[in-house]
Amino acid sequence: EAVCKCRVLDRTGLILDIFAQRARTHEGKLQVELAQLRHISTRLVRGWTHLERQKGGIGLRGPGETQLETDRRLIRGRIKNILKRLEKVQKQREQGRRARKKADIPTVSLVGYTNAGKSTLFNRLTEAGVYAADQLFATLDPTLRKLAVEDIGDVILADTVGFIRHLPHDLVAAFKATLQETQEADLLLHVVDVSDEQQQNNMDQVAEVLEEIDAGDVPQLIICNKIDQVDGAEPRIDYDDNEKPIRVWVSAQQGLGIEHVLEALRQILGPQMVELSLKIPHSMGKLRGTLYRWNCVTSEDVNKNGELALQVRMSSVDWQRLHKAYGNQLDDLVIPE
Repeated sequence: EAVCKCRVLDRTGLILDIFAQRARTHEGKLQVELAQLRHISTRLVRGWTHLERQKGGIGLRGPGETQLETDRRLIRGRIKNILKRLEKVQKQREQGRRARKKADIPTVSLVGYTNAGKSTLFNRLTEAGVYAADQLFATLDPTLRKLAVEDIGDVILADTVGFIRHLPHDLVAAFKATLQETQEADLLLHVVDVSDEQQQNNMDQVAEVLEEIDAGDVPQLIICNKIDQVDGAEPRIDYDDNEKPIRVWVSAQQGLGIEHVLEALRQILGPQMVELSLKIPHSMGKLRGTLYRWNCVTSEDVNKNGELALQVRMSSVDWQRLHKAYGNQLDDLVIPE
């Protein structure tokens, strides 16, 4: 700084600087400030020698408190304050997650290296209008939206902060509340920029960070993004030997292959489906109402006895729920094939 006559930043300082510019929500700003304070606290130097002894004098023991010690004490106090406020945010998020689990709504989290196109894909899938730009760390605050998937119903899609190699530990700790969306997810959509020469390195780095935040065991689906910048790449789904989707090729910017992402989600998250015909007497109108509310009736007719004949398609989980409510009575209503 003395030689260049300008501010000099190390790598972590630069990342924190970018984060500070991108933070939009109150929570995001708190998280960035926490990371900055933790970073600064280990690098404090004495700024003013004339303030070497701030406190002390007659009636007080010891030589007093130096400027350095005062700074450290103030930073410790501020960190404590921020942690308390972030704890409140974490409790609110935890409450939301519990409610989603209770309602049996699957959560899908977008992860990937910074600038891989996560927010653009998020906007394509949910029409959310989240800020997306060709820059590092455009997203700092997690955004959650509902996404309707055939045979599954509502799925919660979460857009999260992008990763970078050698992500500072202070940063990982500060964004704990945000990264918890990733830990608690049922499926991770790992977005990869296939036009980047460093794509394998970037994928390894993301895997490393996921291990660090205890999300390494969460099932993953690789989303190969930006195929419009790669010659000969077509939108498609790649399957493993068990016919399970493992990779989807898309261009979120151009809107290519988005339907393949939804189809892969349906195949991975979709439970075993039950299709059958039920004859429902007029006395059981409540059951008919339940089936319509669950959106599982495909057709309805009246048979010659005046009973309702319903064609239904539902998940095996929902069928078990019905069975619990109606018991063996339900089996008597099934029309044999």
